[in-house]
Amino acid sequence: MITASHNPPEYNGIKLWNPDGSSFDTDQMEETESRMIKGARPADWNSVGSISLEPNATLNHKKRILSLVGGSKIKVIVDCANGPASLITPQILEEMGCEVTTLNAQLDGSFSGRPGEPTEENLSALKTAVVKHGADLGIAHDGDADRMVAIDDKGRYVGGDILLKVFAKELKAKSMVAPVDATMLLDDWFGKKIFRTRVGDAFISEEVKKRNADFGGEPSGTWVFPRISLCPDGILAAAKLVEICSERKLSSLVNAVSNLPMLKETFKFESSKREAILSNLKKDISAMKALDVDTTDGFKLRFNDGWALVRLSGTEPKMRIVVEARSVERAKEIMTSMKEVAKRCLS
Repeated sequence: MITASHNPPEYNGIKLWNPDGSSFDTDQMEETESRMIKGARPADWNSVGSISLEPNATLNHKKRILSLVGGSKIKVIVDCANGPASLITPQILEEMGCEVTTLNAQLDGSFSGRPGEPTEENLSALKTAVVKHGADLGIAHDGDADRMVAIDDKGRYVGGDILLKVFAKELKAKSMVAPVDATMLLDDWFGKKIFRTRVGDAFISEEVKKRNADFGGEPSGTWVFPRISLCPDGILAAAKLVEICSERKLSSLVNAVSNLPMLKETFKFESSKREAILSNLKKDISAMKALDVDTTDGFKLRFNDGWALVRLSGTEPKMRIVVEARSVERAKEIMTSMKEVAKRCLS
């Protein structure tokens, strides 16, 4: 797959997939990267192989999703992010029986409607439209539609943090996979049946397959339904959420799940300083008073009443900090400490 996912239009990238729909696992990725770094000899132009076109790919995808969900008569507004979701999500929801209005549904690789990442600050138009038109639900994709987040019938942003809990509850999952930056409420719910990974859908897919888990997802808005596919599919997730919301309003589903205060901060840095920043982080984190530090991905500090994660993005020169605690005051206190660490390490 040629894609830069949720990143800005100047980015590009490639994803590699196995025949069963799972992303390349850690060993496969490391082998591929190693060959590239070592300068693997490219194939001759006349021995690359063949290219074929599958004209029914979108139609087959649509039919498959429709065979897995029930009908729904709700009113939905879909923000397609000017990406390939424009070609399929609105049609699927209409065939499910929904009244559908679209935003940013013209294919445009420059993302002229809004930035490709479906964060709350990028979805103001969708929030306004849901309230203005009295819609039951707003759906938002990222640039290549492997992500999906929502706006509820009250016009509130419902990100992956909350949808993780809604999906897990509504799907009656007994085990699930989530990254290190997902809420600790999942540990309260699943106990030893919650499996943590590095941030990234490839790691979610790999662990779901390894653990034979019922469900996997990320706060970023990627979802893996393993009984259907090991590939994260925001379009399928949209149809699933619409099906769920045909019985109950999303606002009531959100109000019914527990929430803990979670704070997030992002800091940009120069790419050339990445290694120096990592070295500084190791020194500063080791001096902090935490119960333990998990280095699965970045540095996750655990406290009696909360946790903090500081990690460098794998796709952009950004440091991300996530904090969660049992009280707002404690979350703010931890975040203040972590921001001081960030400033020291980035200076």
